[in-house]
Amino acid sequence: MSRKASFRLTILAAVLLLASAFYYLPYYVSKPGMAKELEPIIEVEGGYEEEGSFMLTTVRMGRANIYSYVIAHFSKYQEIYKLEEIRPEHETDEQYTARQLHLMDNSKYTAMEVAYKEAGKPVDYHFNGIYVVSVVPGMPADGKLEVGDQLFGVDGTEFQSSQQFIEYVTGKKEGEKVEIAFKRNGKKRTVSIPVKRFDNRSERVGIGIVPDDDKEIIVEPEVKMKTDEIGGPSAGLMFSLEIYNQLTKEDFTKGYQIAGTGTISSDGTVGRIGGIEQKIIAADKSGAEIFLAPAENGAEDSNYNVAVKTARDIDTKMKIIPVDTFDDAVSYLQKLKEKTS
Repeated sequence: MSRKASFRLTILAAVLLLASAFYYLPYYVSKPGMAKELEPIIEVEGGYEEEGSFMLTTVRMGRANIYSYVIAHFSKYQEIYKLEEIRPEHETDEQYTARQLHLMDNSKYTAMEVAYKEAGKPVDYHFNGIYVVSVVPGMPADGKLEVGDQLFGVDGTEFQSSQQFIEYVTGKKEGEKVEIAFKRNGKKRTVSIPVKRFDNRSERVGIGIVPDDDKEIIVEPEVKMKTDEIGGPSAGLMFSLEIYNQLTKEDFTKGYQIAGTGTISSDGTVGRIGGIEQKIIAADKSGAEIFLAPAENGAEDSNYNVAVKTARDIDTKMKIIPVDTFDDAVSYLQKLKEKTS
């Protein structure tokens, strides 16, 4: 083979390798992320300082190319998910990101609600409208509304919850139209959408969206949270603990580096999350000494049990603590002895 032909083949191979890196497969890959201190992210006005730290834990999630798929396939603590396991087939990457950020906002506000109520502080709300979480393909709203749209009026009526909206729309007859007033990218719009049965086996009608409340929480003292680059609901427990710690004179960190994960509900229930193995690894690498994990009321495959197994596998000295509620976490921290140097 001539030197010129060899050079051309080398260039072609390089181009193909580069192109394959940008060819995405119908899979997502998750891997250990990081543990991030919450004190620089959350600031309660006039709040108390802490000796240790509460930390949220993250998982790095991204679309798989050929190389990341192969690496994940042979890596013990990387997971491969089919595209439809992470997001609906019709949902774009941008819509998926918007949905994750909305889940984060809900998690943030719920964490504030739990922490302020636990601290005996007043909590109030301002309803902004109804957030479109997803749009059902083939239903009337498909092509007219998008994920992230904010509905603020239907047939000239303003609602105070997504449940009121659902009750109004499902009270219509198939074929009747509703006039939707909404905002998209800050601009007000209106659209007329007919209601339709979801399937032939049911009389239930709708326009084909999954709605959620879009509301702000009003608290005193004010709290600022810098969460622009964080998505999903899994930091709820740790958000609530950090806020509560700044609201109360007692330092519940006791000087320790405390990581954890779990969703938080308004009643303080801690819920299951994904990627617990990767989060244990992230926390261990970041020097966490304690990890709070959802116990799921003793379920055999609970986040807590998986976390204990992972901690044993990587031979970490980090203590794994089971929690079912916010109060469980606070009770454990109250009994924790102060860290000595």
